[in-house]
Amino acid sequence: MAKQYETVIGLEVHVELATKTKIFCGCSTAFGGEPNTHTCPVCTGMPGSLPVLNKQVLEYAVAVGLATNCTITQYCKFDRKNYFYPDNPQNYQISQLYLPICRNGKVEIETEKGKKYIGIHEIHMEEDAGKLIHDEWDDCSLVDFNRSGVPLIEIVSEPDMRSAEEVIAYLEKLRMTIQYLGASDCKLQEGSMRADVNLSIREVGAEEFGTRTEMKNLNSFKAIARAIEGERERQIDLLEAGEKVIQETRRWDDNKGESYAMRSKEDAQDYRYFPDPDLVPIVLDDAFLDQIRAKQPEFREEKMLRYKEEFDIPEYDIQIITGSKHMADIFEETVALGSQPKKVSNWLMVETLRLLKENNMDPEDIRFSPENLAKLISLTDAKAINSSVAKEVFEVMFDQNVDPEKYVEEKGLKTVNDEGALRKTVEEVIANNPQSVEDYRNGKEKAIGFLVGQTMKAMKGKADPGMINKLLKELL
Repeated sequence: MAKQYETVIGLEVHVELATKTKIFCGCSTAFGGEPNTHTCPVCTGMPGSLPVLNKQVLEYAVAVGLATNCTITQYCKFDRKNYFYPDNPQNYQISQLYLPICRNGKVEIETEKGKKYIGIHEIHMEEDAGKLIHDEWDDCSLVDFNRSGVPLIEIVSEPDMRSAEEVIAYLEKLRMTIQYLGASDCKLQEGSMRADVNLSIREVGAEEFGTRTEMKNLNSFKAIARAIEGERERQIDLLEAGEKVIQETRRWDDNKGESYAMRSKEDAQDYRYFPDPDLVPIVLDDAFLDQIRAKQPEFREEKMLRYKEEFDIPEYDIQIITGSKHMADIFEETVALGSQPKKVSNWLMVETLRLLKENNMDPEDIRFSPENLAKLISLTDAKAINSSVAKEVFEVMFDQNVDPEKYVEEKGLKTVNDEGALRKTVEEVIANNPQSVEDYRNGKEKAIGFLVGQTMKAMKGKADPGMINKLLKELL
């Protein structure tokens, strides 16, 4: 009988924190920028420059730790991780090995198999390295230090995951929690959330873990799922052929759908860690922790329960809306301005999602304001514009956040509610379409639809279809 294998997975997730400035200096952390313009003597590793910890980094790290049920290390410090690499300007990285800021946490995930806790071994603060750009044309490598010193937290899980599905659920949960905290935007495509996958396999029922490999270069959930499947297959093939899995770091090539070895895996002693002599230890008192605790937001689970009680909208809508903190904020603020919850939810669920998909955008990228959405809803409620005009206005609002009231005024899109003018047009349409009139009188209900359409066309779309219908029936 063929052997049954179990996959054992642990993740190291790097999250770029949403501070305005770097972890140990005042340089900007903005994404992009001309190479080496967001730099100073500290983040380019000049001799004699001294790092000073950014307090906001500490606050974010503690907030994430509390939200993931960790114990906060109230006496912690930074260590130097020594390695020589061109994008690493000091030839060491400031990180935390001995006393990481958060330890022993857990998050709950839900998959098709039900609920499960994934343990968090630790979360530590560290600085990012620079970025190497390999120039094929001039056959050289260039280094950009803009990213050097950008603050990161590294979230190290326990090896508690057993499938790609659990890994994705865990990452979704972390991303959601961190976005709700405002600690990072967690955009995988911009590298503000990166995951390295440690994976090993063992026979079902075995106590011991197998030899693990680490996979890097994963910048989308789909790539992560594919890499897990690919590496699992590769390791099973090796064992089946009587060979051994080598502990190493591998790079996943998502285009080819395969991984290749980068380097054999280092252990902590290879890095000669020692406490950083330039940075003082951090001592956190209970009052500081209480302060951070008091600032924690309402997280998704609590939001979903409250929406159920407070707003009369479907379960599915609640799930989608609370799936993005930004979308949930827009929803709540628009309702607070007096719009009906179901109407707000309809605009978000139908038109907004459609336009996000068409423009390849995330819900976090929505630009229109709650005020403008509320105005648009009240314009349609008051029948000042009809539904097709409303959609047209919404598209412009989605793109440029225009004020719908002003836009409707300027472009002359208001519905004509003047019954006299409308009656005149309806009479003309009846006179011009004797065949449809005949059909309607002979009991063909559908014919009235054609006449409504013709009237709308004559009115350039600026009329209330309900009113046209009423007039047509009266005149016919």
